[in-house]
Amino acid sequence: MRRFVWRLQRVLDIKAKQEQIKTQELFAITEKLAQTRSNLLAQQQILRDILESIANENPRERLAKQEFFLRHSTATDERIRQLKASIHELEAKQKEKVAEVLKLRRFKESLERLREQAKRKYIEEQDKLEQKQMDEAATLNFAREGRQSVQDAEAENDIDLAVGLQENQR
Repeated sequence: MRRFVWRLQRVLDIKAKQEQIKTQELFAITEKLAQTRSNLLAQQQILRDILESIANENPRERLAKQEFFLRHSTATDERIRQLKASIHELEAKQKEKVAEVLKLRRFKESLERLREQAKRKYIEEQDKLEQKQMDEAATLNFAREGRQSVQDAEAENDIDLAVGLQENQR
């Protein structure tokens, strides 16, 4: 039987490669998102720890530390805002990549179903062709055997005639 060749195999291979690349990009974005969230949580925890330590100070020292904290808290607040914006942006990119991966996966899966259907059809056609060839061979063998038996019968008749003629001549 000939080897199955599907014309769209190259397209399927390309889509599979694209899916793999997009999946890797999605993993990279997800990893970066997790890291950014971790940084945000760390910044927030640092602020909580500082506020807690200031709250536990005695009132005279607490005022000076609160003033220092309030003067420099704008930088920390800005850092937290940047991290939140970065998280929001990464989440949007992540959703976009997930949509791209799912779109590619669905397309690839539909191509794989088409390939399986084509392969099944090809195998059925090859089986039919093989069956047809076996039927033709069987028909030829039957015809040969029939012809051979007719020739054998004719030869036997010829021998019987020859024997009969020889006996008549005696």
